[in-house]
Amino acid sequence: MINSSVITDRAIDLFMGYGPKVLLAVLTLIIGLWLIKVLVKQFDISMERGQIDKSLQKFLSSLVGITLKVLLVISIASMVGIHTTSFIAVMGAAGLAVGFALKDSLANFAGGVLILLFKPYKVGDFIDSQGHLGTVNEIQVFSTILKTPDNKTIIVPNGSLSNNSITNFSTEKTRRLDMTFGIGYLDDIKKAKAIFNELVENDTRILKDPSPLVVVSELADSSVNFTVRIWCNSPDYGSINFDMQEKVKLEFDRQGISIPFPQRDVHIYNQ
Repeated sequence: MINSSVITDRAIDLFMGYGPKVLLAVLTLIIGLWLIKVLVKQFDISMERGQIDKSLQKFLSSLVGITLKVLLVISIASMVGIHTTSFIAVMGAAGLAVGFALKDSLANFAGGVLILLFKPYKVGDFIDSQGHLGTVNEIQVFSTILKTPDNKTIIVPNGSLSNNSITNFSTEKTRRLDMTFGIGYLDDIKKAKAIFNELVENDTRILKDPSPLVVVSELADSSVNFTVRIWCNSPDYGSINFDMQEKVKLEFDRQGISIPFPQRDVHIYNQ
C-alpha cells in the first residue's frame, strides 16, 4: 500500500518545482494578451494615420494579432519546461497536415493577400467576374462579398478571383455608351439623325469631350440602324441608357418615325 506521506511529499516537490513556473506562465499569459491587444490597437491607429486601405487594415491587424499570440504560446511553453524545438516541430507537422486538408482554403487565403496587395478592386467598386456582377461590399481573407443590383449577396472565393479575369467598371471616371436604334427603310434618315443629335445635345449628363457620334452603322434586314455613341461619367451610365430609350421612342412617335420589327415576306404559289 502506498504511503500517504510519500504522495504528499511528491506533490509538494512537484508544486515547488513547477508551481512557480506555472504561476509565472499564467501571469505572462495574462499580461501578454493585454500587451498584444494594446499593440494591435496601436498598429491600427498607425495604419489609419498612414491612410492604408481599410480592407488591408483589417487583414494586417488580424495577421499581426495571430502571429503575436503564437509567439506568446511558444514562450509560455518554454517557461514551463517544454522544449521549444520539439514544440515547434509538432506545430510544423500539424500545420503541414492541416495545409493538405485545407489546400483550397489556403489558395483562397493567398488569393486574398494578392487582392489586398495589388488591389484589382476595392470596396465600393462595381465588378464582373466568374459570371457574377455586383458592388464589392467587403473583402475578407478567404472571400469577397458582392451585392448585386437587385440586392442579392454573392460570396466569391478569393482564389478564383485572383486567378481569373475581372472587369472593374469603377476604375475609370468616365465610360463610353453605345446605343443602337433602328428606323424603317421608308423613313427620313436625315430627320432621324437630327432627332438623335437634339436629344444628345439637350442631355447635360452627356459629355462634350469626347464629342458624341451619331452615324448609320448598318443596313439590316428590316431596318436602317443608327449607332449613338456618347461619353458620360460612370455613375450616369445606366440612367442615360434607360432615359434615351424612352426619349427616342416618344420623339419618333411624335415626328412619325417608325421603329420596325423583324418582318418576312411569304410567297405562296398555286401548283
